[in-house]
Amino acid sequence: MCGRGEIVNRQTLLQLIGSASLFLLCKPALAEKFPAVRYLINGEVAHLDSYQRQNGIDAVHYTFSITVNDVNDEILGEAIVELEFQENGINELFLDLTSVDENSNGKGMSVIGVDSDEEELRFRHHEDRLYIELNKASLKHQRKKIRIFYRGVPADGFLIAENRYGERTFFSRNWPDKARQWLPIIDHPSDKATSEFKVTAPAKYQVVSNGLLREETDLGSGLRMTHWQQSVPIASWLNAVGVARFTSRSFDTVRNIPLQTWVYPQDRDKGIATFELPVRQSIELFDSKVGPYPYEKLANVEVPQGGGMEHASAIFYGENAVTMGPANRLVAHEIAHQWFGNSVTENDWDDVWLSEGFATYFALLYMEHYSGVDAFEEALQDSRQSILTVDRDNPGQTVIHQNIQDLTAIFNGLQYTKGSWVLHMLRGEIGTEEFWEGIQLYYKRFRDRNASTEDLRKVMEEVSAADLEWFFEQWLRRSGSPAVVGSWQYNERTKLLTLQLIQTQEEASFQFSLEVEIVGPKGGVNVLDRVDVRKRNESFEMFVDFLPQQVILDPNTWLLGTTEVTPKGTS
Repeated sequence: MCGRGEIVNRQTLLQLIGSASLFLLCKPALAEKFPAVRYLINGEVAHLDSYQRQNGIDAVHYTFSITVNDVNDEILGEAIVELEFQENGINELFLDLTSVDENSNGKGMSVIGVDSDEEELRFRHHEDRLYIELNKASLKHQRKKIRIFYRGVPADGFLIAENRYGERTFFSRNWPDKARQWLPIIDHPSDKATSEFKVTAPAKYQVVSNGLLREETDLGSGLRMTHWQQSVPIASWLNAVGVARFTSRSFDTVRNIPLQTWVYPQDRDKGIATFELPVRQSIELFDSKVGPYPYEKLANVEVPQGGGMEHASAIFYGENAVTMGPANRLVAHEIAHQWFGNSVTENDWDDVWLSEGFATYFALLYMEHYSGVDAFEEALQDSRQSILTVDRDNPGQTVIHQNIQDLTAIFNGLQYTKGSWVLHMLRGEIGTEEFWEGIQLYYKRFRDRNASTEDLRKVMEEVSAADLEWFFEQWLRRSGSPAVVGSWQYNERTKLLTLQLIQTQEEASFQFSLEVEIVGPKGGVNVLDRVDVRKRNESFEMFVDFLPQQVILDPNTWLLGTTEVTPKGTS
């Protein structure tokens, strides 16, 4: 999650993607050693986001021991970071950890010491990086555990605040790059690791986190230690801790996955009503359509901040969403993230649509399955109008960014709404059967790993035997959308209907498939046809053995664009 102002932005964005049913309720010397990563597309160098990556270093497992209290907002931390070296000769590495500086009002983390194998290690902590010097150069495939002792008041990333009932709570909000505000970590989606949290807190609180509960031990003096362990590798922002007075309830098991609610005691009944049906339905639908749910449980947790946050196996929902439900599309969106964004994670933030676009479309697919095609198409039309508005107000915006430096750019609604529409149009382009075959293969191939847009494209080409490079380039790396104006004329003698289509947008022409419905006399049979539009101005002829009364472009809502058509009469 992000700061309070940014939370409002993301919540507003989720309102946009979810329509009314979602939320009308309310992320120096080492610079040469660690360059920004580049990769090749069609032989050309392309930049990923601007995060400085460390070649040859992979975080494998984190053990975080965190102590919170009711006297002040300081946390005490111990982190054990298990690394695997993929190269020989590495002498120095860094972890992301926000430091205290003159502009932080005393907030940030102060490192007390660093060691490994009972030997102290030299370190430097500045500009939100903890640089650690190794006592010996690395060996390829060597694993090493580094322990960091630290303390401080989080500036962000770990919110300590009262809930709506005036009770003190502690909650992580790491998205997109705020785990570093309270955890020493490689804070980027490209590095996934297993993790565990050992949280010591006043005994009146309950603690929820990723994975499975391993231990609860009363330590005396009014303190309790709670230990959760996540056995599936996840990205940094997906680590979660919630500490509050909770009522927790295991309400069902679906596909062998335990389902839980963690809500304030005062909201017990409303929490049950909000979560139980859509959680069960979402798990059943996505498990059957995509593949097995990837984690050990699914906890649905009430938190003070707004919106929803898709932490792996422990989703956080804002108070209003819990108490002013139903919030079916929000629940479906966050649960869809467990497959896409969490299990299959984008390589870098430039491809954030692989997370947010997927979750947004799968929330619509939830609606299609449980509410019917009419509700699905109505939601698509609302979403399309939102995208056209963004395009109009922010010309030149594209779904895929190039080399994001300011991660607030992730809040561009196109990653959510237009990303979802790209998937919808892809389904229309290759067919529903092939689309689901591709989704299943994509998930199977990249489960618990990272993927890129190119990976998705190649999978979809594999299942459809189609060249889709033009499709992905046009809809993801190019701005705008087509505006189609049509006219038609019918020849009663030849029974040919001539359809003239002109693209009137300022941008260059688009190519797309367009459904055309030809409406016959009342009580007669309508004809549904499809034309492949490849030019700015084209005409098509269709044999129609009845007198057409009307021609409808895109009757089933498959095109991201505007359409209008008028008759020229008969001859």
